Amino acid sequence: MGLLESSAWRYATKKFDPSKKVTQEQVDKIIEAVKLAPTSSGLQPFQVLVITDQKIKEQMVPMSMGQRQVADCSHLLVFAAWDNYTAERIDNMYQVICEVRGQAPDTYKSYTDRLKANYLNKPAKENFEHTARQAYIAFAYAIAMTAELKIDATPMEGFINEEVDNLLNLSDKGLKSVLLLPIGHHAEDDWLVNLKKARRPQSELATYI
Repeated sequence: MGLLESSAWRYATKKFDPSKKVTQEQVDKIIEAVKLAPTSSGLQPFQVLVITDQKIKEQMVPMSMGQRQVADCSHLLVFAAWDNYTAERIDNMYQVICEVRGQAPDTYKSYTDRLKANYLNKPAKENFEHTARQAYIAFAYAIAMTAELKIDATPMEGFINEEVDNLLNLSDKGLKSVLLLPIGHHAEDDWLVNLKKARRPQSELATYI
């Protein structure tokens, strides 16, 4: 399927079949799509935690407004953004870039100096808002890939971030949870699976100037 066809196929799954699992090869493709997503200055300021531990998934149900998808899914992807920009994080990413491209370590020094001057003088809260927006871009890529693979998914913002952060010890990693993406295969009695996708027409959505 192409992007439009797979996007038309997908829906926000309301009930997963816990007995149906996603393969590791499929999970790897989803994470690869996340890796290839564009981010500001190429910094990739987030991580994805892939949770299969059933005990942890069950603990997250009350943190997720009682939504059983987080427990009944095959894999639960937690998108967590950097809590702040630091000189070390910026330098580490550009070290990777130079190594991959076979460039000298100081190739981008003038650029990274500008990044540091910009981010390191801002409040952590403002920087986190920026890193979280980058996580949203990668999140969209993950959703698109699940649809291409014919894997069901449920994009979620409805959870108590602080409780998830505490459960997963994210603060120790300099991270804050932003989004959840349960993936798996829908249950046959999921009430939404056979309903038509409803969207505004292009004439209302797009304005040509």
